[in-house]
Amino acid sequence: MKLQSKRVIQLVSNDFEDLELWYPVLRLREEGATVHLVGEKAGEKYIGKYGVPVISDFAFADINPHDYDAILVPGGWSPDLLRRFDSVLNLVRTMNEQQKPIGQICHAGWVLISAKILEGKRVTSTPGIKDDMINAGATWLDEAVVVDGNLVSSRRPPDLPDYMREFIGVMAK
Repeated sequence: MKLQSKRVIQLVSNDFEDLELWYPVLRLREEGATVHLVGEKAGEKYIGKYGVPVISDFAFADINPHDYDAILVPGGWSPDLLRRFDSVLNLVRTMNEQQKPIGQICHAGWVLISAKILEGKRVTSTPGIKDDMINAGATWLDEAVVVDGNLVSSRRPPDLPDYMREFIGVMAK
């Protein structure tokens, strides 16, 4: 198991893309990582776009980013909700300042845009937010996965195997 003793934050809010949340959580757990689901409130039930539920382990405000090795932002419509919380943006900024892996897929780029960490980065996302990513100062690439330092980005569910292979590789370094 490549990620034994590693700790990961998986952000969550309603309308997450079900596969883009659960596939990474399960893959990381298979590799030995501890993954905490973190939402606005601890013990809260959140529902994905396709009806799959998740219950948060912790609230955003309860998390100290220094205690974690990486953070994941799911896609779907939840990034539009997540980016409205200063605590989420601070988590992402702190992880970035510490050069810890940040995974983002699909619309998750909205959170990184609002955290203002994309200037000069190479990224991908769903083509629907391509212009947003470019306007935030990133170079957008239409590829299954793009790794730029600590940032691992991906487009959509069919790219999940490539996304997680690269994210696990970055975490294992």
